[in-house]
Amino acid sequence: MDIKDKVAIVTGGASGLGEGTVRAYVAKGGKVAIFDMNAERGAVIVEELGADNVSFHNVNVADEDSVATAIAEVVAKFGAIHICNNYAGIGNAAKTLSKNGPFPLDAYKNVINVNLVGTFNVARLVAEQMAKNAPYDGANARGVIINTASVAAYEGQVGQVAYSASKGGVVGMTLPMARDLASYGIRVNTIVPGLIHTPLFESIPEAAYKSLENSVVNPQRLGRPDEIAHLSVMIAENEYMNGESIRLDGAIRMQPR
Repeated sequence: MDIKDKVAIVTGGASGLGEGTVRAYVAKGGKVAIFDMNAERGAVIVEELGADNVSFHNVNVADEDSVATAIAEVVAKFGAIHICNNYAGIGNAAKTLSKNGPFPLDAYKNVINVNLVGTFNVARLVAEQMAKNAPYDGANARGVIINTASVAAYEGQVGQVAYSASKGGVVGMTLPMARDLASYGIRVNTIVPGLIHTPLFESIPEAAYKSLENSVVNPQRLGRPDEIAHLSVMIAENEYMNGESIRLDGAIRMQPR
């Protein structure tokens, strides 16, 4: 896929990994719709990159009507959708059982609802729109969906049971979704990030930050959002990349704590 003049939706695009990917697509000549709930930050990005290139939509990814309305707005503005990045997600920290009792069920459901159900909700509705595209490479290619998991899908730490379950679900649906959508010319892949330096890390003590850096095998540092964005660009551009969950983690393997 040539990203120039293609249209992307990026959930969670107002910060962190999503913002990095928005910027990478625009740099390649793409048009991007940000789906996020941070309207203030979204407006700043639109102003910086230009309203002809970027739009902001206040979207709850787990809400069917919210996503469907925003997709219609994107098509009205940019004419089509060729790429979808699902970054929007949340996390919490609680053990299955602790001195405070069992993991609160509503807290567990909330993480699953946003990270797993929300990812699927956006993917399925975007796929419906992508299927309407004219093939663009002579081989039935119509679009690509790029979901986001985490190394916690494989090596969840103590207190990550809900988060790990949600991200394991994203990994698990990658191949069957790619198979479901193959006849429509839509590819599906998943990025599996390790420890990436997002604004969340700005608030932790230096000693803790250094400990996290030292846990990475090579290079011994946290990853950068632009490195995730670089991988996303590669996935979009490489039409033979399909049905894969790709770790980008400096060879880290998370320990129990």
